[in-house]
Amino acid sequence: MGTSWSLQVVSPPAGASDGVQAAFDRVVAQMSQWEAESDLSRFNRAVPGAWYSVPGEFAHVVAAALEISSASGGAFDPCLGALTERWGFGSAGPIDRIPVDTTGGAIDRRIDFDAAGPRIRRSEGAALDLSGIAKGYGVDLAAEWLLAQGVRHFLLEVGGELRGEGIRPDGEPWWVDVEMPPSAPVAPYRLALHDLSVATSGNYRRGLARGGQHYSHSFDPKTGRPIVNGVSSVTVLHRSCMMADGWATALTVLGPQAGIARADEQQLAACVIAGDREYISRAWREMLD
Repeated sequence: MGTSWSLQVVSPPAGASDGVQAAFDRVVAQMSQWEAESDLSRFNRAVPGAWYSVPGEFAHVVAAALEISSASGGAFDPCLGALTERWGFGSAGPIDRIPVDTTGGAIDRRIDFDAAGPRIRRSEGAALDLSGIAKGYGVDLAAEWLLAQGVRHFLLEVGGELRGEGIRPDGEPWWVDVEMPPSAPVAPYRLALHDLSVATSGNYRRGLARGGQHYSHSFDPKTGRPIVNGVSSVTVLHRSCMMADGWATALTVLGPQAGIARADEQQLAACVIAGDREYISRAWREMLD
């Protein structure tokens, strides 16, 4: 996944680290666009329109991605793999020049999902990219493995996505601080992760700078270009780290006002930082109270 992970656990069983790493390895083997032989990479090379059988974990993430895509009005789009590659955010690596014409929404980008298979197929213009949700799923998969081993109290973190279960040995919840963009005049929130996950999408960390201009790594599916809505950070709390991860991406694309409106509609606890302003959802505000 191109990042590090950490685990704080009360009474860890033998082989805890190996079990967690095995869960992450399974996600990479199935869903990485940087691994040429992953299920995702082989699917993207498959003939458009042909059904492709996928493992259960892969199918679970695709189903969640399509669910968030529908619920967000298309702001979360798992079919943007060709765009992310073209802009230098994929396996091909950085680019020297900014793409001139990405044709935006004119391309038919569609993934069809058959849960009974499970299997998926793609339209000619679609290439699957699960980087906006798969890392969160990796946290969930490893967390569920720990729970199945009888581990009840732990804090698991992968590249800034976290899931806390139970409590610390001192009886306190797992406290974590939300990192704010350097330019934001907003104090970091301290969150209690008691059977809860948190994911943050930050545009200030990853992007592309060319010709004195910064381009976000988050894309607007309607234009086919990096977003320009001023959002620098979105944090979402959810029981599922996968859903927190996917919705943080979707709200980033929607922008501050539309993002918070959608968060309220979906009853999501969300905080959006755009410029020097902070926008919070009703569910986030209720947690403050």
